[in-house]
Amino acid sequence: MDCDGVLTDGRLYFSERGEELKVFHVRDGQGLVMWHKAGFRSGIISGRDAGQIISKRAAELGMHFVRVNSSDKVRDFEEIIAEAGVLPEEVAFVGDDIGDTRLMEKVGMAVAVADAVEEVRATAHFITKANGGFGAIREVIDLLLKLKV
Repeated sequence: MDCDGVLTDGRLYFSERGEELKVFHVRDGQGLVMWHKAGFRSGIISGRDAGQIISKRAAELGMHFVRVNSSDKVRDFEEIIAEAGVLPEEVAFVGDDIGDTRLMEKVGMAVAVADAVEEVRATAHFITKANGGFGAIREVIDLLLKLKV
């Protein structure tokens, strides 16, 4: 999944000292914990360089793959699936903005959050009811676990 606009609401917060802050929804976190307990893996590919924040949250949730400051999400995705030993059609990816569309075209299940830009929604196989940062990841995980992927 992408991070900003998917796990967060897409807004950028900065402290007076210039530190970047992010707000994550607890239901997305609980969904990811359930996903991992069911034996599945997850990861983040982010174009922004908020590595310490993203890495800390990913570690808290037991996420397996983290790429930040990505200049080529497709290349990073290909490296991750090679490492994971899975095929592109066995992967779901959740995105929100045009930087995600090339990657979404490569996966088995492309998901757009409800407030994604039109190009991303047009590329998606599924569009969440929830906006990014407001439980969209939990919605996807609940669906996938119900389908027993």
